[in-house]
Amino acid sequence: MVSVLLLAFVVQARAAQNDALAQALTGLTAEDFPTKTDAATAVAATRHPNARAVLTAMLEGNLHFRTADQRVFIVQGDDPLTLTDPLTMQAAGSGATADFTKITTNNRLRKTLKGLIAGFDLSDPDAGVRLAAVNEMMRSLDEDSIVILRARVDDEKDDKVKDAIDTGLALADLDSDDADTRLAAVEHLKGNLSPDVYNRLKRLTERSDEGVHAEPDERVRRGATVAIASIDNWRQIYGGVETLFFGLSLGSVLVLAAIGLAITFGVMGVINMAHGELMMLGAYTTYVVQLAMPNHIGASIIVAVPLAFLVSGLVGVLIERGVVRFLYGRPLETLLATFGISLILQQVVRDIFTANNRPVETPAWMAGSWQINEALSITYNRLYVILFMAVVFAILLFVLKKTTLGLKVRAVSQNRAMAKAMGVRTEWVDALTFGLGSGIAGVAGVALSQLTNVGPNLGQQYIIDSFMVVVFGGVANLWGTLIGGMSLGVVNKVLEPFAGAVLAKILVLIALILFIQRRPRGLFPQKGRAAEA
Repeated sequence: MVSVLLLAFVVQARAAQNDALAQALTGLTAEDFPTKTDAATAVAATRHPNARAVLTAMLEGNLHFRTADQRVFIVQGDDPLTLTDPLTMQAAGSGATADFTKITTNNRLRKTLKGLIAGFDLSDPDAGVRLAAVNEMMRSLDEDSIVILRARVDDEKDDKVKDAIDTGLALADLDSDDADTRLAAVEHLKGNLSPDVYNRLKRLTERSDEGVHAEPDERVRRGATVAIASIDNWRQIYGGVETLFFGLSLGSVLVLAAIGLAITFGVMGVINMAHGELMMLGAYTTYVVQLAMPNHIGASIIVAVPLAFLVSGLVGVLIERGVVRFLYGRPLETLLATFGISLILQQVVRDIFTANNRPVETPAWMAGSWQINEALSITYNRLYVILFMAVVFAILLFVLKKTTLGLKVRAVSQNRAMAKAMGVRTEWVDALTFGLGSGIAGVAGVALSQLTNVGPNLGQQYIIDSFMVVVFGGVANLWGTLIGGMSLGVVNKVLEPFAGAVLAKILVLIALILFIQRRPRGLFPQKGRAAEA
């Protein structure tokens, strides 16, 4: 008996909701926007299960009414229109476009609709959806939105959503007639980095054209001024952190670009002007791998790393065996020969891929940014480049310190004649070292493909910077390359806001020239009898 009564009650309540929604829908067919706005608010007030879908359809332009009987439908398609009954969300057949009139909206009505839809999202089980709803409501706070937020604040369990609601209510309190309430709201908003909060507090300190303060109470104005100063200080701090991050990401790119060059230059004394083109080959390898794996872009970057190392490494070995080994001890001829090779590699790429830049897609796991707060966000692709550089550096350090090849490379770089006398085949060490440095250049190209355009001239943008890092850090010293690259990257980014990108590079170059005058061997000079000779 009880279950029957309960079922009857549910049916009666649902019928009442349907009647309320049906009556509210009739107001949406009005021609004037204020009436439509009131009707949309009435639709939301019914709390009908389909009310949100109706408001969303109206916002998206998919709500029409039949001209003959003024009945409202959610529609899809063009001609004929596919109809859905908003009361039941069941299919209601189709109709000719000429028989229906679209329920139009203006900017103010769309703003109202977004706020009403956000009100429904506040009860969503997903905290992210609720947070987005609160942020949406804060963009158009009105009396209805404030009432919804006040009703929700005590029930909200998620700290982030609760803080957002408290911020919205504090913004609403800034319009209170009570000065103490406004002052309390200002104190609550102090330190909040939201642009909406900053702009709202800023308005409290402004004067009108007649010289009248927007905020009549001096205590509130003084509190707003202190709050604005606090926000400005935190913005500068986080701006510095963001500049440091960009500097570290640029430094990581410079380290990746220079670390292979430091090895070949340190061991063989070869100024390899084709080093930039070896990075370019790594970037194009990434592009080709993505063409071969169009449905697995996320995995393609991981696959591209060893392939780029092999492609650039093999090309490097061919360059050393075919050209460079005949020019040892003749630095000018080596420089000119490798410069010619760089031009050949550029032209080969142009012939195969054309001179146009090639699109390399960023994987989903590298896209977007990490929003730490309203004033600081860190892009994932640059963060992964920093981590990638650290991994490559650690692997290379292990190879040079813990393997037989590394021992021979260090021996040849410190004293070639003694290493040869001890039975080390220096010519093969040279080839493998050149291949190792070239392979790392290819790996650097994989990273660059996620930060810049992939084209035939990609390597030319970094070759000069690579030599600067090698000279500054110290020839054949990995730690010097790491510290030098990071230092130059950070200094560049710190100077850019004040001097501009071009002048910043010039200032860094001048500082580097002055430094080399005092320390010709760089930060960490090479050790060994050959180095002292």
